[in-house]
Amino acid sequence: MFEECQWVWMDGEIVPWREATVHVSVHALHYGTGVFEGIRCYEAAQGPVLFCLDAHLERFYASASVYGMRIPFARHELAYAICELIRRHGFTSCYVRPICYRGSRTLGLLPDKCPIHVSILIWPWGSYLGNAALQDGVNVTISSWTKFHSRMMPTAAKACGQYLNSILAAREAFHEGYDEALLLDTNGHICEGSGENIFLVKNKTLLTNDERHSILLGVTRNAVITLARDLGIAVEVRALTVKDVHSAEEAFFTGTAVELTPIRAVDGRPIGQGIRGPITESLQCRFFDAASGNDPIYKGWLHPVPAAAKPLRPELVAAEGAD
Repeated sequence: MFEECQWVWMDGEIVPWREATVHVSVHALHYGTGVFEGIRCYEAAQGPVLFCLDAHLERFYASASVYGMRIPFARHELAYAICELIRRHGFTSCYVRPICYRGSRTLGLLPDKCPIHVSILIWPWGSYLGNAALQDGVNVTISSWTKFHSRMMPTAAKACGQYLNSILAAREAFHEGYDEALLLDTNGHICEGSGENIFLVKNKTLLTNDERHSILLGVTRNAVITLARDLGIAVEVRALTVKDVHSAEEAFFTGTAVELTPIRAVDGRPIGQGIRGPITESLQCRFFDAASGNDPIYKGWLHPVPAAAKPLRPELVAAEGAD
């Protein structure tokens, strides 16, 4: 996966891949005290473009704030660093992973004395569940593991340690022969996949849930809701039941890694005809047109990667300050 990677951005400097290391005593390694983002860069006619970069960085800073971490770089500095990494590698499309984490000073549970570090990785990555799944769909299972409630940990934050819950569900699904897991919340309602939001189609209406149901509010989820409404598709946000899933005409996952992937069956029961449905296909086509710059309506979602490095303008730095 990382064979083509040569550089990593670490605390303000681009370093060779093999030198991008941390000490075994870092707090984040022991307790998961870090937050991260996943951002996609797509190939477009005008060159590489980052999809919804501003929204991703906004969530990155919000997640850090929830855990009492002040990211020691301004947003435009991280945006610049991401673009510089993409230019250095010469990638036309890739996946971007900024991470902010607590470093080494103490291994007590109170991490406030531990320094805060920020790194950025990039690498070429196809669709998370496989490129064929974008057309054929995936077979999922309802996990025996429950998604934690927001009173247990802040589900709206994209934090490192929280994903142990998802790992348990994903491993269980894989070892039982499924492509992905679907978790229920503490009330027995459909929550989300191990790393994806879920949408259902019933009676030509798009159904999904929200933060009341212990989900991470996905950036791709928000984009798909906008795309659906622009296509004249009704969107209803409410609690989703297992019965809703079994009776759905179509279903699909959304997320930066998974993009927009159809669900063909749940626990062996086909969704609709067991193939990608027409509304799913329409939204999928519209999504990829928007992400690759082929739909000018959504050009505001895209952050072009300049062909050559542009120095940070002093007035921009002064105006934004440190986040």
